[in-house]
Amino acid sequence: MESKHELATLAGGCFWCIEAVFKELRGVSKVESGYSGGTTPNPTYRQVCDGTTGHAEAVQVTFDPAEISYKDLLNVFFSVHDPTTLNRQGADVGTQYRSVIFYHSMDQEKTAKMLMDELDHSNTWDNPIVTQIQPFEKFYKAEDYHQDYFANNPNQPYCSVVVAPKVAKFRKHFLDKLKK
Repeated sequence: MESKHELATLAGGCFWCIEAVFKELRGVSKVESGYSGGTTPNPTYRQVCDGTTGHAEAVQVTFDPAEISYKDLLNVFFSVHDPTTLNRQGADVGTQYRSVIFYHSMDQEKTAKMLMDELDHSNTWDNPIVTQIQPFEKFYKAEDYHQDYFANNPNQPYCSVVVAPKVAKFRKHFLDKLKK
């Protein structure tokens, strides 16, 4: 039986952090860093960092729903960034670092809304979730040097201080979902 792959497009701060985590999940066949949610066609990293394009740093995840559910992807997403801070993740500040779920179907939208409601009512965080849920429109792949950034630059200071702890936390909490 042939499996059917789906896409998830998520923004939760720096795409290096999110990409590094999703690449390790069983059922995920591809993760690309890029930009979504803005108005400038084919934006560059510099343009997105300047905050003038409206895009968020995002990842596009290709996954097999027979191996990992969309809800499980979102549970990972919510665990590796702070969905309660508006336009900010740690020291990364600006609309390009906002938390957004870009849904590709009505089922994804429904799942995202239901999970956010569950999480808000679970008191997991002290503040309410501010993650936006928007229809997917377009994804622009980031420059090549951003792809697999953490894997290719583990000793870079940002990777050592910010990405590595997020990856370690993820591995600890989602051991059963890691690729073997």
